[in-house]
Amino acid sequence: MENSSFKIEQIYTGCLAQGAYYITSNGEAAIIDPLRETQPYIDRLERDGVKLKYIFETHFHADFVSGHLDLSKKTGASIVYGPTAQPTFDIIAAEDNQVFNIGKIKIKVLHTPGHTLESSCFLLIDENGKDYALFSGDTLFIGDVGRPDLAQKAASMTQEQLAGILFHSLRDKVMPLGDDVLVYPAHGAGSACGKNMSKETISTIGNQKLENYALRSNMTVEEFIKEVTDGLLPPPIYFGANVAMNKNGYESFDEVLNHGMIALTPDEFEVVAEESGALILDTRVNTKFWKGFIPQSINIGIEGDFAPWVGAMIGDVKQAIILVTELGKEKEAVTRLTRVGFDNILGHLKGGYEAWVESGKEIDTVNRITADQFAQKFDPTKDKVIDIRKQSEYEAEHIEEAYIWPLADINQWMKDINPQEHFYLHCAGGYRSMIGASILQARGFRNFTEIEGGFSAIAKTKIPKTDFVCQSKVLKV
Repeated sequence: MENSSFKIEQIYTGCLAQGAYYITSNGEAAIIDPLRETQPYIDRLERDGVKLKYIFETHFHADFVSGHLDLSKKTGASIVYGPTAQPTFDIIAAEDNQVFNIGKIKIKVLHTPGHTLESSCFLLIDENGKDYALFSGDTLFIGDVGRPDLAQKAASMTQEQLAGILFHSLRDKVMPLGDDVLVYPAHGAGSACGKNMSKETISTIGNQKLENYALRSNMTVEEFIKEVTDGLLPPPIYFGANVAMNKNGYESFDEVLNHGMIALTPDEFEVVAEESGALILDTRVNTKFWKGFIPQSINIGIEGDFAPWVGAMIGDVKQAIILVTELGKEKEAVTRLTRVGFDNILGHLKGGYEAWVESGKEIDTVNRITADQFAQKFDPTKDKVIDIRKQSEYEAEHIEEAYIWPLADINQWMKDINPQEHFYLHCAGGYRSMIGASILQARGFRNFTEIEGGFSAIAKTKIPKTDFVCQSKVLKV
């Protein structure tokens, strides 16, 4: 978005469903909620010949590690949080309604607690004094609002109490803004920071009053609390670690990248894996992985929602990791891992998987068949099928006799697998089922067959399908 006196650039990262914002006016710049890697922002600053004055953080993010510290060190820009933020590094803890000048525009801080207690929105006021755009962080999304359960322990409050605070923040600070004010949220559909976000990444206050369930004008606080908290899934286990890193600091991205870019020969790779207890993370596409991989590898393909699935499946950000990637993808893999706080990367396999094969070392494979082959073999009277998609996907349509055991809960349902009983495994397209297959094999399970192409391919066969949900087929975790 460009105006005669300022420019706004939304920098959207699809795999995290995250929006950072780059704003320039009359030789000065501000960046809101930057990602971990700083070079793209520095390149923009140099391209535009502007000086970064402020780095605004809407809150202590849970789903990614921000680049505020590295960016501040490299540019000298001040880091700005809203009231009540108390990190271990120097910041400007802005007061509610405090105004910051950037070129010809102003940024006004609106303290909007509820998602977290320090959560704030930033209102851009143009050179004529008109409210122009709201950078709403995780307070207001397009079609949703921020989940109120992430800061319960830190705030010593229940999610219901935080939701009540969020209700008043929205009605006292956000909804009174003009209907034409643009809304730029921190996340879109796919983020775990809300439950009903739109695929759209820009809206207006007026449209949100009409379309966002949480902004209904006749809504009571009791109704708001019930609707906002209803159906919340547990947050991914890495969220707490990311909050701590954003609040207490972290190792420089450049140093982490240097570690990850250490190229290990197959012999060196094997020694590091054995001596360090490092997890072998293979980031190749599932269509290659199943045909051959290093034993005990976990496959999470980089060509998908890589970082969130790493966070959800591995969990412990301190876990040592060594990488197997496609040639030329090493830096991208390290970068995307650091975005969610996985900094303990000890290197990558030099020459990729092909080098491992050429060295004559042991390999493993996954038992995968096509959907057509599955249709020919499947006997619904005796064969077991595990569908590892989300509950909502399952309820839309599924194989009649399939069990719904979501991938995110694999550590809970794995213990209920009978290692003597064969089962079929599928997701929507093969990405998640190969993650699950690799984890199962790393834990010693070999009694399954994974289905290539997932339900998208199965749906084209004559296998009976339904949208009826039988409770006996749903594993409660």
